[in-house]
Amino acid sequence: MAGSHPLPLHTKKLMARAGVNRAFALVNSCAILALLYHHFIGLLHSASMVSIFLLLADSVLAFMWVTTQAFRIYPTYRRVFVEHLEHYVKESEYPGLDVFICTADPYKEPPMGVVNTALSVMAYDYPTEKLSVYVSDDGGSKLTLFAFMEAARFSAHWLAYCRKNKVVERCPKAHFGSSNTHRFPETDQLQTMYQSMEERVEKVVKSGRISHDYITKEEESEALSRWTDGFLPQNHPPVVQVLLENGKDKDASGDGVPNLVYVSREKSRDSPHHFKAGALNALLRVSATMTNAPVILILDSDMYSNDPQTPLRALCYLLDPSVDPKLGYVQFPQIFHGINKNDTYGGEMRHILQAQLPGMDGLAGPMFIGTGCFFQRKVFYGFPSETPEMYQNRQVGHSIKSREVLAMAHHVAGCKYENQTKWGKKIGFRYGSLAEDLYTSYLLQSEGWKSVYCYPKRPAFLGNSPINLHDCLNQAMRWSVGLLEVAFSKYSPITYGVRYISLLSGLCFAQFTFWAMWAIPITIYAFIPQLALLNSTSILPKTSNPWFWVYVALFLGAYGQECLEYILSGGSIQKWWNYQRAWMMRVISGFTFGLVEFLLKSIGISSFGFNVTSKVVEEEQSKRYQQGIFEFGVASPIFLPITTAAIINLVAFLFGIAQAWRQRSIEDMFIQMLLAGFGVVNCWPVYDGMVLRTDKGKMPMKITFISIILAWVLYLVSSFAL
Repeated sequence: MAGSHPLPLHTKKLMARAGVNRAFALVNSCAILALLYHHFIGLLHSASMVSIFLLLADSVLAFMWVTTQAFRIYPTYRRVFVEHLEHYVKESEYPGLDVFICTADPYKEPPMGVVNTALSVMAYDYPTEKLSVYVSDDGGSKLTLFAFMEAARFSAHWLAYCRKNKVVERCPKAHFGSSNTHRFPETDQLQTMYQSMEERVEKVVKSGRISHDYITKEEESEALSRWTDGFLPQNHPPVVQVLLENGKDKDASGDGVPNLVYVSREKSRDSPHHFKAGALNALLRVSATMTNAPVILILDSDMYSNDPQTPLRALCYLLDPSVDPKLGYVQFPQIFHGINKNDTYGGEMRHILQAQLPGMDGLAGPMFIGTGCFFQRKVFYGFPSETPEMYQNRQVGHSIKSREVLAMAHHVAGCKYENQTKWGKKIGFRYGSLAEDLYTSYLLQSEGWKSVYCYPKRPAFLGNSPINLHDCLNQAMRWSVGLLEVAFSKYSPITYGVRYISLLSGLCFAQFTFWAMWAIPITIYAFIPQLALLNSTSILPKTSNPWFWVYVALFLGAYGQECLEYILSGGSIQKWWNYQRAWMMRVISGFTFGLVEFLLKSIGISSFGFNVTSKVVEEEQSKRYQQGIFEFGVASPIFLPITTAAIINLVAFLFGIAQAWRQRSIEDMFIQMLLAGFGVVNCWPVYDGMVLRTDKGKMPMKITFISIILAWVLYLVSSFAL
């Protein structure tokens, strides 16, 4: 509770399941230790490659299970009372709020999606003179700038409309597309204006050219003239364009509007740009020269606001005098809209958002998940900044359009500005990992900063989730590489984090950073028992062996606990099944590729780059997704581990049934048949895509053919090794 005040701003309590979690962890630990002891004794008597692989698999599973339990010791639930905020602070005393929105590619992240995100936060229930929105265009595209010129014009009408009618859904696309939209006298007119803007922007993006008819101001023409023939996405000067300025620009009702600033930092082929972390650091510096708000909200391009009171919920923590002064940020969950009925690809991430992050909230706090997070600006400065314009408490007094301010903004957006400074090391978002969100928040917590997890009933933000398997697997591979960069750095959570945060918090971060290590045991159990079955070799305990029941208990215990947590969080059995199946596919393919990519990168063979997840949705693909049909379609090697495992598991299962029929007994091979059968059931969508389907989303024949060859090669190798 927020101190002894009769009207608390928030409450916090331990979830009821914490006691059960601790008891289960104790019992399960005994079973795991017993199994590992059994493996070691077996190795002493007769060592073989198979027994070594099984020991490796179970050892990694044990390690990952231990890190998972750290989330379950202190799971916490919070409530916020926004209505009490007025008793603590007047609206005129609210801190300034700078919103950072990041985009990088107008073709993968359509500008209209970014525009909708910006308009939704510009319409917050927050004093406009204290609100500024900065859009980072890391693709340096004039198409994105044009879209925001259009958005600036439309915002004059949109903000007045939202304010007058107290609209709840302040994302225009969501508001006009909602089936239960309350119609107001101006709704049809605003919808027509929005559709007209959308048509112009989409026409420009499709053609790649901006018609002179669309440019209405000399200032706009001058801004767009910077895109000369030598202006390239990876090689161009900085662009800082003020599109709206509070105090000068007004909405249709004559009221003020928030600041709206477009930023495209300088890029040079000779200078590292550090992907999203570099873009955010450029925004930190540019915003410091212009508005320097003490609170910063970071959003992905597609993560629009779904609740206009979200900043006030964050203030219930940031302005509470009884809260730890080391509170650095307030993280909101990343909720997705457009998920189909049974969540085919496990895109809701329900287990992370409703089990793991609340578990971290009971410790030092959740990690930063890349979006939907309110930071205190001061957390990014470990000590007073090296240059006066970066000093965290500096008060900005000039117009943000003044020559002096714009000159400084362009200067700090330059690619050489960070040379010989602490940026990316001790100041700002940290460099060294593609997972800049987790890495930065992890190091902040290591420095002593805390965080809280705010999970309101109405989602604060809504975004898009991948709707095809290829994007899901590539996303998992990219995450894996970035997380492993943290896991095997000098700041590894298993050594550094457990000392400088706490044992449990360090284990929580270890669970995420060593995520790709799941690929080792899952891949071993997806192939070796099945190949042994095909060679009529028993490598796991018989049903009459007492150790058989240890395997069964551990499997059912782990799956049962995961399923129960999923159901308690509001999910269904069908959704849980789809989640665990999609998780298996991510592990055996995306995580495996990520692990290999990281190893190659570590020895200098590969240099993995950042690849933006496409937000573009094709109509036919969308239809198949809504029907719950898996989308393959692309002849990508990332499918090969899944398809090869599917073939081997199916053949092994059928072979095992034939053997059992001939021998009238399955005692020796029961666990191996169980694993193969479990693999077959999980791989049904793969078989469907390989054999039964004829639509464009089916598995390409090339991938199927290569998988058959790989399966045959693995069988031949196993026939000599087993």
